[in-house]
Amino acid sequence: MPKFGWLRYRQSQDILGEVKNITVSESCGKWFVSIQTEREVEIPQHPSTSAVGVDWGVVNFATLSDGEVVDQCQPFKKFLPKLARLQRRLARKQKFSKNWKKAKAKVTELHTKIANVRKDFVHGVSNDISKNHAVVCIEDLQVKNLSQSATKKVAQKSGLNRSILDASPFEFHL
Repeated sequence: MPKFGWLRYRQSQDILGEVKNITVSESCGKWFVSIQTEREVEIPQHPSTSAVGVDWGVVNFATLSDGEVVDQCQPFKKFLPKLARLQRRLARKQKFSKNWKKAKAKVTELHTKIANVRKDFVHGVSNDISKNHAVVCIEDLQVKNLSQSATKKVAQKSGLNRSILDASPFEFHL
């Protein structure tokens, strides 16, 4: 790598095809290498012929038209006490001091952990649904409109917004 020289990396899977692009990125103190390749792949045939509709909800993460119900994961709700404690510690530090930067790194690390738990859950659910059904129809929700601020009963609406965004239906939709 330019300016760094030779680096070691952990290869998580085989590189198939001709390498076209390599991207090195940093997120939350960890470095990642993305390798883009080009190769010919046969069009796969899905083993199942069933179709299913998915209804997203606040109480249950998803309800399928065949009656299957997927419960919520809610990682933000689970880590909220720890996050509040770390943010209080951060608020007591002198801004941009060494200890402030260390506390800020801990808050960032916890937010990254919450995001990773959420992504893992959503990926697992969507993977199970796509492997068991050939056609999946999902309702087109406008999450931005669902989580708008309220003029009345603001406390209840903020709690609802938090639970809506914690479920991440927008990521499930993609």
